[in-house]
Amino acid sequence: MRITTKLLSAGLISLGAALSVGTASAAQCGGNDGAGFDAWVQNFQAEAVSRGISQRTASAALAGVSYDRRLIAYDRTQRPFKLTLEQFIAKRAPASLISQARSRIQKNKALFDRVEARYGVPAPIIATIWGMETAFGAIQGSKNVFNGLATLAYDCRRSDMFQGELIAAMTLVDRGDLTMSEMRGAEHGEIGQAQFLPSSYLKYAVDGDGDGRADMVRSSADTVASIANYLKQKGWRAGGGWEEGSANFAVLSEWNKASVYQKAIAYAATRIDEGSTAAR
Repeated sequence: MRITTKLLSAGLISLGAALSVGTASAAQCGGNDGAGFDAWVQNFQAEAVSRGISQRTASAALAGVSYDRRLIAYDRTQRPFKLTLEQFIAKRAPASLISQARSRIQKNKALFDRVEARYGVPAPIIATIWGMETAFGAIQGSKNVFNGLATLAYDCRRSDMFQGELIAAMTLVDRGDLTMSEMRGAEHGEIGQAQFLPSSYLKYAVDGDGDGRADMVRSSADTVASIANYLKQKGWRAGGGWEEGSANFAVLSEWNKASVYQKAIAYAATRIDEGSTAAR
């Protein structure tokens, strides 16, 4: 899941507190260069504590963060979403992904059946998203999510959104969902096998393996269930198709606003479903 859509269930800190810096009372952005970044970080640390984050977590999260000019340059372009559909499919939903997805569905049929029964989202859609996001958990990213989120929260382009995500990331640690060492992911702060932004992780991540914890970093079952829960909460209709123009295709825009991404999901899921049907 990329930054174009991922904008918490109740925890030790309420949803309102976790996102309050993303509202009208948000801290000021720092600027469009890194000149004032260090001073802004110190101010934001105090802001986080005033909004309910523990001093320990706020200090640890922001310790050593630095302004990432390369991330800002990338955020301005989002090149992957400027590809044609054919180029994007070749890059993100190739034949190898479709084959792996079919294999995973077959090997984990009981899990996918249980998840579909509960959330109404079919296996091909879930497996496509899982594969496109992280190659089924193999590529989750190794960036310090606090560094990227702090950089984007400081930048004035989308400061309110990323200040909210920065607080949500701290909330994940404060609440015990993830440890500080587990807060590694993609450049914009996406975490885990489905690349949820922190606020979406808090709101939509669920326990799919029954161990009492929603862990999308290590648990494939939690990832599968969380993807399905996200789509259900966004309006996915059980039993419906996902062809372009359908109600469920429109729900894919809640996963990613880029039309090329939505079309690639629908294409790959259809290919996976065709192969799975033929194998039965």
